[in-house]
Amino acid sequence: MSVTGFFHAGVTVSDMSQALRFYRDVLGLEVISDGRTGGDDARRIWGMEPGAVRVVFLRVPRSDAVIELFDFRGVERHPASARPCDYGAGHFCLFTDDAEALHERAIEHGFRSRGGEVVRIDRGPHAGVKAVYLVDPDGYHVELYEKPAP
Repeated sequence: MSVTGFFHAGVTVSDMSQALRFYRDVLGLEVISDGRTGGDDARRIWGMEPGAVRVVFLRVPRSDAVIELFDFRGVERHPASARPCDYGAGHFCLFTDDAEALHERAIEHGFRSRGGEVVRIDRGPHAGVKAVYLVDPDGYHVELYEKPAP
């Protein structure tokens, strides 16, 4: 038995409308489904009473990867830690063809990045890469990774 591929990464959000402004409108991910979940299957998978859950799946352009956003209602919720050094924190990384332009678009839409700038890596296995950690409306990190031109 072995892992056979990658389907999606999931992010729990506090407000789906705000999250979609970031993931759909700024990053350009395509909504492929928007619905509700809950009930016995969700309760058994998550090991908790889920309440009402809105689930939006977004396709990452030019890939088979999907991002799944959850907005739980009717249950007690707490913000997660969002510093890269805190265990349990997470991020996912998206390839881009222009990290600086996408970073600028995020800033123009009222979002921020962790370090405040796109960084060009000068040495090591990622030499020539441009990278930045964007911060979604709830503090979750989304890394943009621009490969160097050939």
